[in-house]
This record gives sequence, C-alpha cells and structure tokens, in this order.
Amino acid sequence: MSKGLILFLTIFLVFGAVSIVFAQPGFGPGAMMGPGMMESVDSEYDYLVKMIPHHEEAVSKAKILRDNTNREEMRKFAKDIIKVQTQEIKEMKKYLAEWYPDKTNNYQYQPMMGDYKGLSGEELDYAFLQDMIFHHMGAVMMSQQLIVQDLAEHRSVFLLARSIRDSQRQEIFMMQDWLNQWY
Repeated sequence: MSKGLILFLTIFLVFGAVSIVFAQPGFGPGAMMGPGMMESVDSEYDYLVKMIPHHEEAVSKAKILRDNTNREEMRKFAKDIIKVQTQEIKEMKKYLAEWYPDKTNNYQYQPMMGDYKGLSGEELDYAFLQDMIFHHMGAVMMSQQLIVQDLAEHRSVFLLARSIRDSQRQEIFMMQDWLNQWY
C-alpha cells in the first residue's frame, strides 16, 4: 500500500470516528478533550463563538509564516489563510451581531499552535505545517459536528461550515504532502 493511500485512509477513519462520537446525543456543550484540544459545539451560536478565535489564531500564525518563510508555496498558503479566514471572521461576527445581539460570550479560547518565536525558514515551515494540520482538523471536526447534528439555524452558517470543512480537509492533505516531500 502506498504511503499516500495509508495517510488518506488514516485521516478518513479519524474524521469518520470523530464525527460519529461528536454526533452522539449528550456529547457535552463546550466539552474540551484537554487544553488546546479540539472543541465540541452544541449550537449554531456555539459554533460561531468558537470558530472566530480559532480562525483568529490561524490568521495570526499565518502572518508570522508569511513574513518568515523562504518557500514561495508556504508564503502563498499563508496569504490564502489570511485572506479567506479574515473574510470568514467578518462574516461570522456579522451573524453574531445580527442573530444573537443579546447573548453574552464568555468563551475562553485555548490556543492550539506554538508561538514560533525565533523560528524561520525550514524550522518554521515544519512547525507551522505540523500545528496547522492539527488546527485544521479542529475546524473540520467542529464544522462536521454542526452539519451532522443539524445545528445550523441559518442556511448561510450551514454553507460556511461545509465550505470550511471541505476546504480545510483538502488543505490537510496538501500540508501532509508537503511534509512528506520536504522532510
């Protein structure tokens, strides 16, 4: 069996297993699997509140990568993350303001990625790819929970979650390919 096929099957099985677990009734509101681990969502509001800081962390780390990588592919990837996720943050904040103006948000995000101080070039690329694969898995899983549990109250949030799930799943494969090619 090829290395790529094994990786694909592993990721497919992980996503499937996690989706089944998260889809179970009673999988608690805001249940963390540990500090900095992946989140559970129990409503559309919960999804939006948790995905915003999740995206903000990705944008922040992508800016560090953009400014300190030597690889053009990584710089382009960082710019794409910054552009796409900044737009999605604006969209999610608009939804919260429009549909949930009276809800209080006390959510405390737990960072999932390293700080990258003193890293540049190859060392930064490697750390970023390792962290961002896991980080993207968190977004994919939260989005899958929203979809599978039918938590979206608005079609636009369902479509956003589906777009995040699909695009970030593809990026996970791309990042894994880069790790395999470069390291």
